[in-house]
Amino acid sequence: MSENIIKVPAGGQKITIEQGKLQVPEYPILPFIEGDGTGRDIWRASVRVFDAAVQKAYQANRKIAWMEVYAGEKAFNKFNSWLPEQTIQAFQEYLVGIKGPLTTPIGGGIRSLNVALRKMLDLYVCLRPVRYFSGVPSPVKHPEYVDMLVFRENTEDIYAGIEFENGTPENIAFKNLLKENFPDEYQKIRFPESSGLGIKPVSKEGTERLVRAAIHYGLDNKRRSVTLVHKGNIMKYTEGSFRKWGYEFAEREFGDRVYTWAQWDRTKAAHGEQAANEEQDSALNSDKLLIKDVIADIVFQQTITRAREFDILATMNLNGDYLSDALAAQVGGIGIAPGGNINYAEGQAIFEATHGTAPKYADKDVVNPGSVILSGEMMFRYMGWHEAADMIIKGMEGAIAAKTVTYDFHRLMEDSTLLKTSQFGDAVIQHMDD
Repeated sequence: MSENIIKVPAGGQKITIEQGKLQVPEYPILPFIEGDGTGRDIWRASVRVFDAAVQKAYQANRKIAWMEVYAGEKAFNKFNSWLPEQTIQAFQEYLVGIKGPLTTPIGGGIRSLNVALRKMLDLYVCLRPVRYFSGVPSPVKHPEYVDMLVFRENTEDIYAGIEFENGTPENIAFKNLLKENFPDEYQKIRFPESSGLGIKPVSKEGTERLVRAAIHYGLDNKRRSVTLVHKGNIMKYTEGSFRKWGYEFAEREFGDRVYTWAQWDRTKAAHGEQAANEEQDSALNSDKLLIKDVIADIVFQQTITRAREFDILATMNLNGDYLSDALAAQVGGIGIAPGGNINYAEGQAIFEATHGTAPKYADKDVVNPGSVILSGEMMFRYMGWHEAADMIIKGMEGAIAAKTVTYDFHRLMEDSTLLKTSQFGDAVIQHMDD
């Protein structure tokens, strides 16, 4: 595509990165994708919230130069491309941006535009904060105990998985390779003649950069623990290696700033359980970050029954997909859950709606814009604009506490006031001044 489809706003400046630290100008250019379906309604409300937060936090000293880029159905209709190359280049060049929900094309070799963006830009962390806003309907007894961050690996596991459909020449060739070279493993396949097969890549490098990001976040924000979530009791050399590499890396790179359950196990073996417990207590009392682990299926139970024991969760891709949605259900659902996809080493980050396009509600001004609004809060915090981020949290808390909400919460909250998408944006802005 030779024509220039992106209009760069005059006067804005690029965010850059130097020695691993973002350099954010006072008037940064931020690429945004409006989104398909309900994305249009959501963006119109959200961008007003973002601009108001910046204005109230910094007056005329800072302002965002919004630059629209294109993906999804809107891009296809305008430019006959679901994901124009110029959009990828814009996120690479301008580093930090935000997007609404996208329609996934049927056919064409693209499984998901969201996944495509993450892979092309190597956004190896999918960050999902989960916290409770007072007054939001919840199916659990104590949703206020939920205050967690999911660091989900974004480039390996099923996102890099290789599949062989049953009956295809590739499937037959792969089965023959297994049968000839790994006969014992082949015998474990219960019904080989009708089985589709897949490969699940998990690397040491991918594990380490994810764990590094999670631990850095924990130390920088004075969190209590990082929990490695895995299914290593069954998948010994993928998920199990994720656990092993995570512990080894934490001890090697962060030294005496962390205390690991691997160290606890060594102390217990050498000196007994009481000595190990005393060692751990001493470490935590000196503000060391606890690095621990939990089996993936158990974590779903324990994040409900023992939510206060979890803080940061670092996990492979598929487990993180389940876990972030399950946690969101405890605090109001995926419609209010924020998300970001981040490459901490090179700086690129796209913050996003974590829900779908809901086309039947498109252009009706009814849906909850909370996911994009709170993703913008994450974006500002990533940029170091903490005062603007705090404004958004203050506005959201105030609007929800006043029971002025969109239909999804209204139907579950007694004595609430039903607002349109645009009106909810107004309410958030109003409560920034409380």
